[in-house]
Amino acid sequence: MAQDGPVLDIRAAQPSFDESGMAPVPVDLRLMPGDCAVIECRDFARATLFADLCSGMIALASGSVRFMGLDWTELGDRQLYALRGRIGRITRRGSWLDLFGTHQNIILQQLHHTTRPTDDVVADAMRLGMAFGFPGLPLTGPGRLSAADLARAACVRAFLGRPDLLVLEDISDMLPPDATVAFLEAITAARDRGAAVMWFARHAATWADYRPAVNVHLRLLDEGLFPVRGV
Repeated sequence: MAQDGPVLDIRAAQPSFDESGMAPVPVDLRLMPGDCAVIECRDFARATLFADLCSGMIALASGSVRFMGLDWTELGDRQLYALRGRIGRITRRGSWLDLFGTHQNIILQQLHHTTRPTDDVVADAMRLGMAFGFPGLPLTGPGRLSAADLARAACVRAFLGRPDLLVLEDISDMLPPDATVAFLEAITAARDRGAAVMWFARHAATWADYRPAVNVHLRLLDEGLFPVRGV
């Protein structure tokens, strides 16, 4: 479904310090379909908290966070699950369950948050897995994979299911060089179909090859979110 308005609309959102530990300063950000925002942030924990805020997982003292036109605070559980199924996310913390094989970890989000047939999800995941350098989907548990293969798997999981918003925390120190082209191609393909992208980066070199295609450049500090001129 095409989105006419902002994919993500954060208006004077001030996180609750007591519940999140985030600095209680208001944040504004609007991402339209096809936007790619690079957010420079050297602190992994701060980036993760801000990604949580965008996903409706941080309590607010004031302001609002809307995704696909819907305010996270106004949704019931079923609506929350369905809406989060439209976000593709790469996290530094991994969020892997060793109880399941890596292939099950990859497809679990889509099976839980959407009504897509399992066969379709698996076929989509297989295609992405091969694009990122796997011969298929890894069946072994996540705890037995190398950091590089876990990074590949994180990319497959994030881009699976044609998400409307991609929230990509920086895993450039783990993603092998042979997967970089697939990563950038997947971002471009998502933007071409109308997704918005939020890409956290610790260093300028992380996104240098994609710089000409970036249209929003920000810096996330303790004091808040600030635009960077001269993209």
